[in-house]
Amino acid sequence: MITEKQTIGTIPALLFGAPSDRLFLYVHGKGSQKEEAEMLAREVVPRGYRVLAFDLPEHGDRTNDPRPCTVQNGVRDLQAVHEAVKGSCSSISLYACSLGAYFSLVAWRDVIFRKCLFLSPVLDMERLIRNMMRWTGVTEERLREEKEIPTPFGETLSWEYYEYVRAHPVDIWNSPTSILYGENDTLTERDVLDSFAKKFSCRVTVMKDGEHYFHTPDQLRFLENWLGEQDYQ
Repeated sequence: MITEKQTIGTIPALLFGAPSDRLFLYVHGKGSQKEEAEMLAREVVPRGYRVLAFDLPEHGDRTNDPRPCTVQNGVRDLQAVHEAVKGSCSSISLYACSLGAYFSLVAWRDVIFRKCLFLSPVLDMERLIRNMMRWTGVTEERLREEKEIPTPFGETLSWEYYEYVRAHPVDIWNSPTSILYGENDTLTERDVLDSFAKKFSCRVTVMKDGEHYFHTPDQLRFLENWLGEQDYQ
């Protein structure tokens, strides 16, 4: 498969496929990197698409990036990427996973994509942060006072992050969207998924016994089959 390394501003990117005016943007999740877009590329490149994947701050080729992978920095990067490609394509679609899906919902709320595919999307970050506060016994008042509080499970609660999330609710999303969700997802609760899907008319596929992180052979096979079942016309 044809691949080409690119840089969008200072953002390392990887472009899959032969020249085409139909493009999929690929936004990875936490702990991932742009190279994992290969699975999507294997599916859509033969159908006439290119796939552009890029590393979020602190990921992939940006492991030593001094800018942390916050929603503020992620949104800024996503907007820069879209600005760079929007004039060169007649059709732009989106694939986004987990945290990358949340960044996409905030950064591209006013963009209409031809098609969107979300894997294990984080759909309500405010609720997720509140859940993490509850799990660790951190009150809103304490977080406001201390600004940042490390947690036993490796995340750092941030008052600045929390304030930004509350000021930027996901209340607009007008792109046709299909979602793959694991039945045992502990980050996006089922009622959050159902509410989002109903509000924005999304198609939902649930993998029985699936998790938030699709990584086992069975989960990856399910994901690959799901990608193969989509309508890419």
